[in-house]
Amino acid sequence: MPKPNQPDETSDETPNGPLPKTQAEFFLRAAEKVRSKFPDTPGIYLFQDQAGRVLYIGKAKNLRARAGSYFLKAAADDQRTTRLVREAYDIEYLDAESEVDALLMESRLIKDIQPKYNRDLRDDKSFPYLQITTHEDFPRVEITRQPRSSGVKLYGPFTSIGSLRGALQVLQRVFQFRTCSLDINEEDERWRWFRPCLLASIKQCTAPCNLRISKDDYRRDIARLKKFLDGKRKPLLKEMKVEMQEAAASLRFELAARLRDEIHMLESLNERGELEKHAQPEVFYVDPKKGLVGLKKILKLRNTPKTIEGMDIAHLGGDETVASLVQFIDGLPFKPGYRRYRIREVDGIDDYACMQEVVARRFTKLQNESDVFPDLLLIDGGKGQLNSAVKAFEALSIEPPLILSLAKKEELIYVNGRDEPLRLSRHAFALRLLQYVRDESHRFAQHYHHILRRKRTFGEGGSK
Repeated sequence: MPKPNQPDETSDETPNGPLPKTQAEFFLRAAEKVRSKFPDTPGIYLFQDQAGRVLYIGKAKNLRARAGSYFLKAAADDQRTTRLVREAYDIEYLDAESEVDALLMESRLIKDIQPKYNRDLRDDKSFPYLQITTHEDFPRVEITRQPRSSGVKLYGPFTSIGSLRGALQVLQRVFQFRTCSLDINEEDERWRWFRPCLLASIKQCTAPCNLRISKDDYRRDIARLKKFLDGKRKPLLKEMKVEMQEAAASLRFELAARLRDEIHMLESLNERGELEKHAQPEVFYVDPKKGLVGLKKILKLRNTPKTIEGMDIAHLGGDETVASLVQFIDGLPFKPGYRRYRIREVDGIDDYACMQEVVARRFTKLQNESDVFPDLLLIDGGKGQLNSAVKAFEALSIEPPLILSLAKKEELIYVNGRDEPLRLSRHAFALRLLQYVRDESHRFAQHYHHILRRKRTFGEGGSK
């Protein structure tokens, strides 16, 4: 989508002539809405059609200026912008804490909603992470778009792979960690005969591959690196700035310029999202086959479950409550099966009652349409949420599928008909698959919030 310039005045003329009356009304109404209600802070804006479907999502450093540019004369000169404006009925916005936050929000929502006029971010490309291994004698540091789900400390996602690579090079000169993939064991004396790479010679690695540094000393260096990445970076940056100033004062301009660039690279490490807030579920691999086989064994099922549905409740500023339903087939997300609901019958915040309502609505519809029930229904929450789902089936006199709930803090699995919850290993394939379903339902509910925060009418429908 092009980025129109910003000339002086609003116009409802296009290269193809005046807009139809309904579009002209939208054009003027939306332009006034942007001028009067949109803030001059970072965020994302959403064009919607008359049915409430999102047509286009864009990010902005200044929401009022960026969204307002679509309703100026220069925008009318671009055919794609004109087609968007002709089809649009409303425009909304979502606040963001920063430009980085806006970029990550935009990417996530585009992947979830797949708007008609967004093309660049609809693929599966993900943002990079900085990953530090924690299970090795000598942890390594690496950049990856496919982070491990265990045995690592993750930072990111980052918005610029180039800036991240540059910052990693600077960090390696300071903390001298390894980036290789060698499996080094301190107890194996054969490593003493290993020949280190060039990084050891130029003092960018302490050469644990040659056991030139003890495991404890190396881990202390990694602990310092983690402190820096966790935000305690002022002392190092201050030291580098003093060194830069001294280099400039002594006319060593090349060194001063290099230090300036390195400082900028290190400061770019702030341009990252939060693991929880900006989740990229598609990058954390969960083996679906092993997860399903694990569920069959743990739950003592006759057959391997094929279809799993997950439900979650989310509150929108205390005055709106919505619910999500996600569907997994053969252990993988099936986006056409995703559903979203506005809670209709519950006043105030009551997760149990909300869950009972959504379960009743979902399975009443399936029964009325003679549709197949899922093999397993997973509720986000503890035993209370599980009991609410069971009550919905009892009230309807419907035979339920197997119902589980997964409590987030202790990751306990409550099973309908069992008194005690199941506690699985954190690394169990079955637990990781259930976590994937649970986290996906939670993420989908939260993004439904974002989309509908300012909508005056809620409905029930698919993922669009």
